[in-house]
This record gives sequence, structure tokens and C-alpha cells, in this order.
Amino acid sequence: MSESLLPAEALARASDILQRLKSSVAQAFLGQDRVVEEVLSALLGGGHVLIEGVPGLGKTLLVQALARASGGRYSRVQFTPDIMPADVTGHTLYDPSNGQFTTRKGPVFANFVLADEVNRAPAKTQAALLEVMQEGQVTLDGTAHKLDPPFMVLATQNPIEQEGTYALPEAQLDRFLLKVVIDYPPENEELAVLRFATEKRSAERLNIDRVAQILTPETLGKLQAMAASVRVDAAVESYVLRIVRQSRDFAGIGSGASTRGAIAMVRCARALALLAGRDFVTPDDIKRLAPSALRHRISPVADLIIEGRTADMLISELLEKIEAPRL
Repeated sequence: MSESLLPAEALARASDILQRLKSSVAQAFLGQDRVVEEVLSALLGGGHVLIEGVPGLGKTLLVQALARASGGRYSRVQFTPDIMPADVTGHTLYDPSNGQFTTRKGPVFANFVLADEVNRAPAKTQAALLEVMQEGQVTLDGTAHKLDPPFMVLATQNPIEQEGTYALPEAQLDRFLLKVVIDYPPENEELAVLRFATEKRSAERLNIDRVAQILTPETLGKLQAMAASVRVDAAVESYVLRIVRQSRDFAGIGSGASTRGAIAMVRCARALALLAGRDFVTPDDIKRLAPSALRHRISPVADLIIEGRTADMLISELLEKIEAPRL
């Protein structure tokens, strides 16, 4: 394994900051440690996240808490079947009083953008969001406007309600570094949420008052650079490639993972290692992130879908058949 690029003192300091960031988010988004870790790994990996879960599990609260703890600007877009690209990106207007065009920037001009129920948007609006996610800029009336870093889209979708929704194009799904699934919490965590949400409160309101700001956008940029310097052994790289390549020929998988799946695993595994105070990625980091990095990049064959088999089940079977390296 090559020599570390991260001094021990800087590594310990970064891990401490990230643990405090995680704890701060958890002041509002109770429990669900796995979800918070995965979202943080995507943030440090410089990517976007698709969050799937039934209503009422705190998806909006998670994004608001993350934005506040990170010191970034937050905006929310509620996607509907009649939403237009200009409602997301902004537009230019002619002002007859001075004879000039005025640019009005849309809600994507923020650090953390919550694209709520993104699969309700028509294809044209989804394409506009795709450009923003891919290029980190918005084109208004032929002029490109760069977005201030950090820039992260956290899109949500409801897995149950399908009426009035538009399936996300594969190209857009592939732009999400991870697809994070929020499931129902364990009973003890759900009880804590119940008490937190009802204690001395008579109205339902997202409460992030207890979330402390831990970072600034500038500090976050430095942490992202540190995550990119975490070592990845050649044996781990080979392991990642074997997972992705075998997904393309694995029984039951109709469409395997793209190269972006491998890139996503490595980028997020580096972040997970930094969060744990390590300057190197382990095979367990890859196993830990493989489902979230691949579940939206593979699809079961039709027969298995009818039987109720999911992408997560197939990924689990795939990982069992591929031997992990020993470092």
C-alpha cells in the first residue's frame, strides 16, 4: 500500500469534524445512522443523492438539517406534473421601464437543493435538472451561470404512489452517486421521534433549532479534497471492478451497472473511510456502500420482478459470490 497523503493530525481533525457534523444532523433527524452516513459520504464524494421512502419518514427534515449543519444555502422545489424548466432554473424577463432584460435565478442556485417528488416532473423539466447536476451550471438565455460550490441535489421519490409520476430516465438515474432508501425505523427510534415531534408542540413543523452549524462551505471543500486523497489499494480497485463487471452477466440482472457504479463506490468509500478516521479504503467499505451505489444502476429481469425479487436482493447475492480481498 502506498504512503499516506494525509498527515495523522489532519486526518484525526477531519474525522472529528465529520463526527460532529453527523451528530448535529442527528439532533433533528433522529436515528437512521446508516442513512446519515450514506448522505454524508455522497456529500464528501461531491455527488448527488436520490432518496426513496414513503411519506412521513423525515426526508425533507434530513436535507434541511444537513444544509444548516454544513452552513450552506438551502432551497426546495416541489415537483408537480405542470412544473416547467424555468421554475427550476430561473428565467430572463424584459423590463419595459428600462428596456433591459433581467435575470431571475431559480431555486437551483443554492448549495443544497431538495427536489421533492422528482419523479412527478415531466421529461423536459427533468432534463433541465440533469444539466444542472451534470455541468454544475445553468444556461439562461444562452448565458452560462456557474453554481457556487458545494452544490448537491437531494431528490426524493415515493416508492408506493405511481399515479401521475414519470419514470426517471436511466441517464438521470446514473447521475445520482447514491440511491438511499429510508425505511421505517426500529421501535425505539420511532418512539424517540414521536416524543421529539410532540413534546410541547401542538402543530406539525419541521424543527431544526437544535442543529448547530459545524462547517462552512470553504471547510467542506477542504474535506472533499481530503476525501479524494484517501488511498485505494489496487486489490480494492480490482474488487470494485469485479462487482460491476459481473453484475452485467449475473443471472437475474437484466441490465448491469455502468462504470459510474464503480466510480460511485470508490468516491463514497473514501468518504466513509475519512469519516471513520482512516486514510485507506477497506473491502468492507465497498460492501457497505455497494447496495446504495448500484440499486438504481441495475434492474432485475421481468420474471424476478413478478416474483417480488428486488435489486437489493440480487446485489446481496452478487456480493456473496465475489471473494473480497484481504489487506
